[in-house]
Amino acid sequence: MAHFILTYDLAPDYLERRGQFRGEHLALAWEAADQGALLLGGAVGDPPESALLLFSDKAAAEAFAKSDPYVAQGLVQEWRVRPWTTVVGKHAATPVRP
Repeated sequence: MAHFILTYDLAPDYLERRGQFRGEHLALAWEAADQGALLLGGAVGDPPESALLLFSDKAAAEAFAKSDPYVAQGLVQEWRVRPWTTVVGKHAATPVRP
């Protein structure tokens, strides 16, 4: 299984505005998780400045961002999907041991 990181750069007013879109965002996220595409996700920082979502499929990550209300409503200033070469851990895509 490959891994892809979807990174969100959050708008300065993210915390003030997220409440009205959070239910729809979380429903979308749990649907992707239940389908096995989204492995982990959440905000980074306190207060949040970005978010990271770990996907098993690049197309699924891109589709998620394009349909996410946080993106559509401007709570996310920029997003990008990048491959993540995981080499250590039980779920590493390409395990490398010494």
